[in-house]
Amino acid sequence: MEDGYQNRTAFIKGAKDIAKEVKRQASKKVGRSVDRVNDEYSRRSYSRFEEDDDDDYPAQGGQDGGGYYRGDSQAANEDDEGGHSDSTEGHDEDDEIYEGEYQGIPRADSGKGSLAGGPGSVAAGAQQFRDIGVSEAERRKDQEELAQQYETILQECGHGKFQWTLYFVLGLALMADGVEIFVVGFVLPSAEKDMCLSEPNKSMLGLIVYFGMMVGAFLWGALADRIGRRQSLLISLSINSIFSFFSSFVQGYSTFLFCRLLSGVGIGGSIPIVFSYYSEFLSQEKRGEHLSWLCMFWMIGGIYASAMAWAIIPHYGWSFQMGSAYQFHSWRVFVLVCAFPSVAAIAALSAMPESPRFYLENGKHDEGWMILKQVHDTNMRAKGHPEKVFTVTTIKTVKQMDELVDSGTDTPVWQRYRLKIMSLSRQIRNNIVACFTPEYKRTTFMLMAVWFTMSFSYYGLTVWFPDMIKYIQKQEYESRTKTFSKERVEHVTFNFTLENQVHRQGHYFNDKFLNLKMKSMVFEDSIFEECYFEDITSTHTVFRNCTFIASLFYNTDLFKYRFVDCKLVNSTFLHNKEGCMLDFSDDFNNAYMIYFVNFLGTLAVLPGNIVSALLMDKIGRLRMLAGSSVISCVSCFFLMFGNSESGMIALLCLFGGISIASWNALDVITVELYPSDKRTTAFGFLNALCKLAAVLGISIFQSFVGITKAVPILFAAGALAAGSFLATKLPETRGQVLQ
Repeated sequence: MEDGYQNRTAFIKGAKDIAKEVKRQASKKVGRSVDRVNDEYSRRSYSRFEEDDDDDYPAQGGQDGGGYYRGDSQAANEDDEGGHSDSTEGHDEDDEIYEGEYQGIPRADSGKGSLAGGPGSVAAGAQQFRDIGVSEAERRKDQEELAQQYETILQECGHGKFQWTLYFVLGLALMADGVEIFVVGFVLPSAEKDMCLSEPNKSMLGLIVYFGMMVGAFLWGALADRIGRRQSLLISLSINSIFSFFSSFVQGYSTFLFCRLLSGVGIGGSIPIVFSYYSEFLSQEKRGEHLSWLCMFWMIGGIYASAMAWAIIPHYGWSFQMGSAYQFHSWRVFVLVCAFPSVAAIAALSAMPESPRFYLENGKHDEGWMILKQVHDTNMRAKGHPEKVFTVTTIKTVKQMDELVDSGTDTPVWQRYRLKIMSLSRQIRNNIVACFTPEYKRTTFMLMAVWFTMSFSYYGLTVWFPDMIKYIQKQEYESRTKTFSKERVEHVTFNFTLENQVHRQGHYFNDKFLNLKMKSMVFEDSIFEECYFEDITSTHTVFRNCTFIASLFYNTDLFKYRFVDCKLVNSTFLHNKEGCMLDFSDDFNNAYMIYFVNFLGTLAVLPGNIVSALLMDKIGRLRMLAGSSVISCVSCFFLMFGNSESGMIALLCLFGGISIASWNALDVITVELYPSDKRTTAFGFLNALCKLAAVLGISIFQSFVGITKAVPILFAAGALAAGSFLATKLPETRGQVLQ
């Protein structure tokens, strides 16, 4: 028995010597003992198919990589010379050794089938530690080789119908993101009345979408590097569509807030995934220009939202109600319509393939090859060259380092999912930590500073502009206020609109207020004796320190919060209206101004989009980013001269048209500075930071409305100046191969 054991050990050692002689760099060809898979032979064959390079087999195409293509005579004879191809699984002499292993002969480097305590298990442990030590270096080398070959393949595939189709599909997803930013701002004037919102609730509703998008950008960006760009984008858009739909029907403030939060979580993944996804179908000379053209869909989303708001919200007739408890006003129709771009993006994206670069980075050669062939054939047919053949036969794939979770067949289903989620969370955490390793730490911190400063100034100012316009309108409105003092009114029937008046120390006896509207009415220190109020609709109306004696309120919306420090003596409220009644005829002009201002501000970015797209690949990303930031910084000081509505609108358009070039350049450079397996994770993290900066900027800038212009202007200019300076410290990526 002992002799048999020794013979078996000697056989294993001899087999290893033969393998080392055939493969002179055996360190790259050992099995992955950490994977713990059962079918070692099949896995070993595919691993060799992925990892063999030209140095191992000098008979192949040499250093020029010609063996990857069908036109190479040496590559065509690979099967006869012990090589490999995408249609074989390794039948050379070396593989016969592993076939014997598959039949029960243990391998010393895998530990599978080794006798406990035998020499095979010791060798397996040493080999495993050696694999872990060199696997990262091997993976980096594989990524560099893949990046070079992938760029060559994209050149062969060309730029044509496939990329333009994907451009419009992903544009819909980016358009949905642009719509989401404007939805709450457009419905807030109506929703605050429909839900009787207080000022704190209004502020939270305005900011909640940014909190949701912050979470969504981080979550979906990280998942896209693990489960795929297309799948992550489909899931995120589906969540956005579902909760956008629900938010148009829910009645309460809390449920509406919750739905808008989850809607923001869904759409938050749009920007980081869309730019990473599209960049992986673009060759180096097309990438900067076409990613900039893609940014135009964010502008289209803003225009769509403004146009729909103008066309739908002011039309009160587009609503219905069931009693007084359930009301579906026209602003809810607008919320529903704003979900259409997301739904359209889901439908169109379902027909598009996953990123081939993602497949190749994750060892899925055949799937990646088939998609690249689809890109090539689609473009060649559209260009009138259907006879051209996709000449690539083998594409470099990256060595995988993920550990498989073997939960066993007896493990409960819930525990299997728990293990998978834990494994996925660990992989995401490792990806995030990798962005702060010495190799990427400086780049990440620089980009964090640039993203934060640009977002802080841009979102802060773009929200501050409309608030300043509304403040100017309010000042003008208050200048026309009529004041009445110590008036005595008896036996009078009021059945007409009362607007923008202040009544102090008045006495009203046996008066009737019937079927009228009160807008911006203030009654102070007044007495209402034996008065009758029926069918009253009020807006910004308040009674302060008033006394009501033997008065009756029937079917009114004069709720308790409208009576401040008032005394009610023998007075009765019957059949009060539920909710806040909307009256669009009164607010139409204000609503029109809000939509019109946002429409012009969004449309003003068109020239900046065009200029950045045409010059991105000519002057470089850094010059575009830093130059646009400097000009935006200078333009901030012109805001001091905005003392009228028209002046503020013109300055808003100027700032938006200049700053958009900075955003386009920042999107492009962020995509190009990170490798494919960390791209959406890094982009999502930076975009989440962007939304956090937006919340801070909006909150700070809004607090100075009506107080001073100098502080917001100095904040914005200082942030842009710092961002433009730090941008010059980033590496230029123009002309580089996508990592």
